[in-house]
Amino acid sequence: MELEKKSDNLKSNSNSHYKYLVFIGRFQPFHMGHKAVVDEALNRAENVIMLIGSANMPRSLRNPFTVEERAQMIKGAYSAEDAARIHCVGLDDALYNDTRWLQYVQASVKSVTHDLNEDIALIGHSKDSSSYYLSLFPTWDSVSVPNYKDLSATPIREGYLMGATPTGERTPVSTREVMQAVKKTEDYQHLHEEAWFVDDYMKQWRDAPYPPTFMTTDALVVQSGHILLVERRSMPGRGLWALPGGFVDQKETLLDACIRELAEETKLDVPASVLYGSRHSQHTFDDPYRSSRGRTITQVFYFKLKNDPEGLPQVEGGDDAAKAFWLPLAELDPKKMFEDHYAIITKMVGL
Repeated sequence: MELEKKSDNLKSNSNSHYKYLVFIGRFQPFHMGHKAVVDEALNRAENVIMLIGSANMPRSLRNPFTVEERAQMIKGAYSAEDAARIHCVGLDDALYNDTRWLQYVQASVKSVTHDLNEDIALIGHSKDSSSYYLSLFPTWDSVSVPNYKDLSATPIREGYLMGATPTGERTPVSTREVMQAVKKTEDYQHLHEEAWFVDDYMKQWRDAPYPPTFMTTDALVVQSGHILLVERRSMPGRGLWALPGGFVDQKETLLDACIRELAEETKLDVPASVLYGSRHSQHTFDDPYRSSRGRTITQVFYFKLKNDPEGLPQVEGGDDAAKAFWLPLAELDPKKMFEDHYAIITKMVGL
């Protein structure tokens, strides 16, 4: 019934004009399909708020451009007069926590409007994730815009990271200028190398009768306000911080795999029997896009070790880990974390 009411509301407001229209997306990169939505928003509202998702994340194959670079792509596609009506705000991800994400959206919108009771509505493509927003923001109207030529950022981004140059038919000049500038950086070279690595990795499975699904485990170990992390030695995510973990062998349980990977990557000086007895909880994380290597589901085990006056247990990097280290929870930094590991930690530890 609520969705039916919302649908009726959409129809009745099909030609309405608003003070603020909010467009939520990652814009990796900003393309002509996105621009078509912004064009409509500029016609329908005094101000357009661009909530640029995946803010405060390290550069990756899925998120190669910073908030500042994406804002430059967006505002650079318009005249100075129109650009002044476009407000670009970085929006942090909150995977596995819709309530926190809603709070982030509200706070980001309020940073522009100063009042969430203003004349605010959402705008986005029909038949994509924007339809999901309808149930999350029942107090805001929603304006649906048809998908422009079925454009998607994914093939544009993937081709670019493999070395291709996007065409003018798919991207504004401002986007291509930013992409060319980034292409000259060391960061791009790392991503370019990683894109080819992942492409070669995926080729191993292209003759499979169906796309594979991988199972991994990760260990979340906390003691005395510190968390045990590793620095990744290899691609993907070389140099980023991660939870110790890896792929499950054919003849082991998930918990056994987690304990084994923990020992191999950190050489944690804690007997396995103590770890088994310190298990606090476990949770499955299955975001379809969580890994660049393909569909990868992980089971995370949370171990809470007892405080010890002698200090934290000794650790040393091994196997796929360049190093292992204890980090104060207060110093966790999403810009340094691999894949969705920051979201996993905040979900399980309750930060």
